[in-house]
Amino acid sequence: MEVHSCQHRLVSLLLLCFWMLFIRAHGSRKRISVTESMHAQTTLLLLTMIRSRAFLEGDLAPSVTQFNYFIFCTLSPCFAQTVPWRTICTFKFNKDESLSSIIYNYKHGFSGFAAMLTAEQAEQLAELPEVISVQRSRRYRTATTRSWDFLGLDYQKPSELLRRSNYGQEIIIGVIDTGIWPESRSFSDEGYGPVPARWKGVCQVGEGWGSNNCSRKIIGARFYHAGVDEDDLKIDYLSPRDVNGHGTHTASTAAGSVVEAVSFHGLAAGTARGGAPRARIAVYKSVWGRGGAGSGNSATVLAAIDDAMHDGVDVLSLSLEVQENSFGALHAVQKGITVVYAAGNSGPVPQVVGNTAPWVITVAASKIDRSFQTVITLGDKTQIVGQSMYSEGKNSSGSTFKLLVDGGLCTDNDLNGTDIKGRVVLCTSLGIPPLMLFPVALKNVLDAGGSGLIFAQYTTDILDVTKNCNGTACVLVDLDTAQLISSYISDTSSPVAKIEPPRTVTGEGILAPKVAAFSSRGPSVDYPDIIKPDVAAPGSNILAAVKNGYKLESGTSMATPHVAGIVALLKALHPDWSPAAIKSAVVTTASVTDERGMPILAEGVPRKIADPFDYGSGNINPNRAADPGLIYDIDPTDYNKFFACTIKTSASCNATMLPRYHLNLPSIAVPDLRDQTTVSRTVTNVGEVNAVYHAEIQCPPGVKMVVEPSVLVFDAANKVHTFKVSFSPLWKLQGDYTFGSLTWHNDKKSVRIPIAVRITIQDFYADVA
Repeated sequence: MEVHSCQHRLVSLLLLCFWMLFIRAHGSRKRISVTESMHAQTTLLLLTMIRSRAFLEGDLAPSVTQFNYFIFCTLSPCFAQTVPWRTICTFKFNKDESLSSIIYNYKHGFSGFAAMLTAEQAEQLAELPEVISVQRSRRYRTATTRSWDFLGLDYQKPSELLRRSNYGQEIIIGVIDTGIWPESRSFSDEGYGPVPARWKGVCQVGEGWGSNNCSRKIIGARFYHAGVDEDDLKIDYLSPRDVNGHGTHTASTAAGSVVEAVSFHGLAAGTARGGAPRARIAVYKSVWGRGGAGSGNSATVLAAIDDAMHDGVDVLSLSLEVQENSFGALHAVQKGITVVYAAGNSGPVPQVVGNTAPWVITVAASKIDRSFQTVITLGDKTQIVGQSMYSEGKNSSGSTFKLLVDGGLCTDNDLNGTDIKGRVVLCTSLGIPPLMLFPVALKNVLDAGGSGLIFAQYTTDILDVTKNCNGTACVLVDLDTAQLISSYISDTSSPVAKIEPPRTVTGEGILAPKVAAFSSRGPSVDYPDIIKPDVAAPGSNILAAVKNGYKLESGTSMATPHVAGIVALLKALHPDWSPAAIKSAVVTTASVTDERGMPILAEGVPRKIADPFDYGSGNINPNRAADPGLIYDIDPTDYNKFFACTIKTSASCNATMLPRYHLNLPSIAVPDLRDQTTVSRTVTNVGEVNAVYHAEIQCPPGVKMVVEPSVLVFDAANKVHTFKVSFSPLWKLQGDYTFGSLTWHNDKKSVRIPIAVRITIQDFYADVA
């Protein structure tokens, strides 16, 4: 290990030195553009891969300021032996200066390094024949008691999947996030056996973290701080310890041990546990700071993925919101690791979904059948139900009648001249996303002496902001309810209202599952011929561990570890399944209807029936995923064939390569249907040996769809079948996306994939789904 690391660091140094000699001898032959802030620092990432031309983004201006970049390259095995590195280093700078510029070495799944260089130096480095691309490093943003029961994984009455997978025991989930708080009861290792012998990771000590903080539950921990903003490092632990809370929350959601009698100020009370409560956790702290977004970058996350491949994780959970080609994740998948990413929190507008590479599972967020109902009683005895998480303080303004006023948008101008001291104020937000205005409204009301806030918006499901009301009665209502309250105020001489404390309600009568308003929507801008997100999972008001307790949080960050935990169970149950097979099982068994048999809805303006760009194939169904019947498997090398130009894995790109919708994914997207288009798929039988499946098609409106053959017969000698799906436009009309599905079924199994098609007649036409 030590010798290998030193050798790799030397190779990195040699390439830097060789590049310096190259610049002096040849100068620059081409200009490469890069978007940059001239006063920021960024990290150069040099990845030793296959030879290709280089690329950067934006406009390049020479500068002596250092920045971060991704650089992909290849090194000949004899390269290090043919360059007199001592002479080359002294030509530009000495060995110590060279080594100090190198931040990370990548040596497990791929070769390369990260270094601090100027934009001009990055441009020159891209000229080397060994370098295949140069990219700016990008910042990454971070994107329970009831949710697992809602999904059918009841720990008190174990489902078949939980029992057959032994609760995920011996599976290792790598969590790349803000670290972990090891003292939480969710990470107790009581009753655990020895750490799996195949584990090769380490317990990296640091500030507030010793080797004793790792355990039979948290079996390894690393942290990556080089290239991170100094301001974020100052307010964080220089160790795997989590000051933010985000990483602790996600880790306990995926694999937290069973903890009884937890709640958030009495709300959501119950037993907390992760999806795979007996799985082991490996921590990779790559995001820093206290803020909701945190601070991380491509260099830190790529270093974490590289180490995770070496350490022996089975699943990687990344609750991060990024826009990049997931180069590191591809190598992890090619080593048999399933990678789960968050879709992002920029919904409900379309075309904002992140992490859209086909080799990862991209997760949307949905709502479970739990609400925190808060009753508002008006002076005429009318009772209205909203939602909130506020907790009654010692001097709480709730539970008694107060004068009620309409504050409009509750801006400074709206409240100017209005006496709201000691009163409950109705504020209305028509914006998208609406909650950006809630903190402003709350501050303005409190500053003016208000005693309570009724905040109206198009959805009441995003409750996180109400946790900050600090004893002040606050409640969210929808716009229709706000109109009723406003009418009461207008028609009453002295209107009053009383806001009760919230209470937890679960089960029937609550519309669920439902796609959360904040969940990022497709289609993918980068890959319109791939449906993203892949699947939805609970991500709204999820209770999980943080420092010194448990907290309710919302986001696709919370949905991602739900899928990671389920993947861990599937990996334990089917250790020979590839990442593509596991993804297929998750996707093809997802639910598109709620428990009443009604279509799942998606929050937005307006609320609508969800489509594949809202939730992929539907809401995850873990017990069905355990036995999917058929799977759409993919040889990991196939990704290189379809994405060579994007991920820079070859020296040249084949302009005639097939469209990406020919990749054997458990979905089909045809974004430019002009004439008949035929797509092939291959399915493998993983269920009963002798089985017959029939095709059931739901044609996208305006599209004729034919499946050949329409019947698949499997037996011991025929476990794999290929079929073709042809699409033909029924009219020549520029259109929007329409949706359908293809389901292979028999009397026991139903294997469904979503389909999205857009008829186009003009190449320049661009539309929003």
